[in-house]
Amino acid sequence: MFQVRIHGRGGQGVVTAAEMLSIAAFEEGRHAQAFPSFGSERTGAPVVAFCRIADKEIRLREPIMEPDALIIQDPTLLYQVDVFSGLKKNGYILINTSRSFDELGLGEYVRDWPQERLCTVPATDLSRKHVGRPMPNVPLLAGFAAASGVIRLESVIQAINAKFSDKVASSNVAAASEAYQFVIDEIAHARHGETAHA
Repeated sequence: MFQVRIHGRGGQGVVTAAEMLSIAAFEEGRHAQAFPSFGSERTGAPVVAFCRIADKEIRLREPIMEPDALIIQDPTLLYQVDVFSGLKKNGYILINTSRSFDELGLGEYVRDWPQERLCTVPATDLSRKHVGRPMPNVPLLAGFAAASGVIRLESVIQAINAKFSDKVASSNVAAASEAYQFVIDEIAHARHGETAHA
């Protein structure tokens, strides 16, 4: 079973991101479960959502305490919430930012991590560019697909088309496709010992 915890703020589509991730997994014939942690859902308040993906039925119901991957939709949460709590050693970390892990003050924390599991994507910028509003959730899902290989970009696109209508769907597909390629390139740079931000 692969477990994903998504951190963001109310209004950023955190719960929708978890739902779409589960739809993408269903599209691949797998079992999935998505649910939010219930707290204040007011705009700007920290929100957490969870998604489990497995090849057999999922019986667990509790929140994800030891995720295999973190998707952080708002980098300001890094300084407010213990987003890394319970993260499995060498788990995937995907942050919505154009800054490097060092620039975010995380260099020491991730020093021994495999570089290709540490990804950033300017998801808010990509969503403004393609969708016209700052909704980082869809580009981050595509970035997650690129980083982890747990789901395919095609499945993310199917989930987008299932969730949104025509014009909104096509602009989100464009944002997702660019985010996917961004992370693929970033991982290639990491594997070749260069920094993606050089």
